[in-house]
Amino acid sequence: MSDKTEKTEPRLSVFKTYKLYVGGKFPRSESGRVYEVTDSKGNWLANAPQSSRKDARDAVVAARKAFGGWSGATAYNRGQVLYRVAEMLEGRREQFVREVAEAEGLSRAKAAAVVDAAVDRWVWYAGWTDKIAQVVGGANPVAGPYFNLSSPEPTGVVAVLAPQESSFLGLVSVLAPVIATGNTAVVVTSAKAPLPALSLGEVLATSDVPGGVVNILSGATAELGAPLAAHQDVNAIDLAGAGAELAKELEIAAADNLKRVLRPQPVDYSAAPGIDRMTAFLETKTVWHPTGALGASGSSY
Repeated sequence: MSDKTEKTEPRLSVFKTYKLYVGGKFPRSESGRVYEVTDSKGNWLANAPQSSRKDARDAVVAARKAFGGWSGATAYNRGQVLYRVAEMLEGRREQFVREVAEAEGLSRAKAAAVVDAAVDRWVWYAGWTDKIAQVVGGANPVAGPYFNLSSPEPTGVVAVLAPQESSFLGLVSVLAPVIATGNTAVVVTSAKAPLPALSLGEVLATSDVPGGVVNILSGATAELGAPLAAHQDVNAIDLAGAGAELAKELEIAAADNLKRVLRPQPVDYSAAPGIDRMTAFLETKTVWHPTGALGASGSSY
């Protein structure tokens, strides 16, 4: 027997190539641009796609195409799909803990708490899908022989500028309520920490979420926010990730087609969410119907 030990060559790591998530597919930016993403200490993590205005327009087309099917699905079915997202995130927990820790400069324990909270947030909104109608809708008393019923309906295509600092929990907190109520979304990730959001696209693609319901773009918030705010086929915009000056510019642009606008505001994303972000992107449909009369006594149905 030989006493020589076999020497192994050092193994090179396989670096992940991050891509956009548009229409259920994973394209690179049509511009071919990328930008460096670093951790809190300035160490290089990866190159992320730098989306263009064309990418934003393509994402809106995909979101509009998906809106009919998603808004027409039963609320119970949407809840099942959102719960499936939570299941898949739980299975990839370690990956997201690492990415959130690197993106936000957190310890592993704190990053794990953030990821767990994000998973719980998906479950929380999954439970609301078939309950929000009872909370914000109902029968209205009227002076006349009519039924008068109000029910919520999704606004349509919603552009979401994700929070800059809370790259994952904040992202989930602004995205989940949009799709829980039947809207479709075009999300612009945190510019400096886009990697957890881009990885979320991989989870959504395997979580029964129909292609186009969520579209994820990385890049400069101002560059992507401007065409989305002015886009005539975007029905609403959440400015959570925009600074005060940019938010003002985008709100002016959004007024052109009377978009619903959710202004940026201080939010503790670790706190229990309310229903405000769900109701922000709901319209109310009211239906009148005559009750009719039965018999000589005047009883009605």
